[in-house]
Amino acid sequence: MSPIAVIDFETTGISPGQGARATEVAIVLMENGQVVDRFQSLMKTGAWIPPFITQLTGITNAMVDAAPHATTVMADAARFVGDAPMVAHNAAFDSKFWQAELARADLPAPHPFACTVLLSRRLYPHAPSHKLGTLVDFHGLPRTGQAHRALADAEMAAALLARMQHDLRTRWGVGEPSHALLQLVQRCARPKVGALLAQHAAA
Repeated sequence: MSPIAVIDFETTGISPGQGARATEVAIVLMENGQVVDRFQSLMKTGAWIPPFITQLTGITNAMVDAAPHATTVMADAARFVGDAPMVAHNAAFDSKFWQAELARADLPAPHPFACTVLLSRRLYPHAPSHKLGTLVDFHGLPRTGQAHRALADAEMAAALLARMQHDLRTRWGVGEPSHALLQLVQRCARPKVGALLAQHAAA
């Protein structure tokens, strides 16, 4: 299958539309369910990090002040991703920061996103919750590094994606659980997911 880039941001707030900026980005490149490369960097934007964000992530104002400028980081990140489609856990959040930070760097953001939260709700409706840490524990996947740091969260989201692709093959008989199929599944009403996957398995 074609490469898929799994991304996670740490940020100063909830939305770039409300002035929040990224403080850290990490991207895990997946091929055939395996991690083949990683990218991670803190980034300097000049935005102030509130104390409660530092308490959550461990990222301080001093750390980002010493980091490469966001424009440089995003240019490097865009080169790393290339034209690979993207996945994030809660893509509604990460896709907005990806697009906003690339726009600030005068770079295009043509990458389609799939969301492991939406996919989990459809594939694992019996999970106790669809938070990343809960799903990692639910599936017996390894926890990697400190939660709420971008690389650890991107690694766990990548492991969750690999588990989803494995289950699509083994439980639902889908030969190639591509990014395009993931997007179809996440948009499908949950009662119709089985029929959708059966159709793809038979194709």
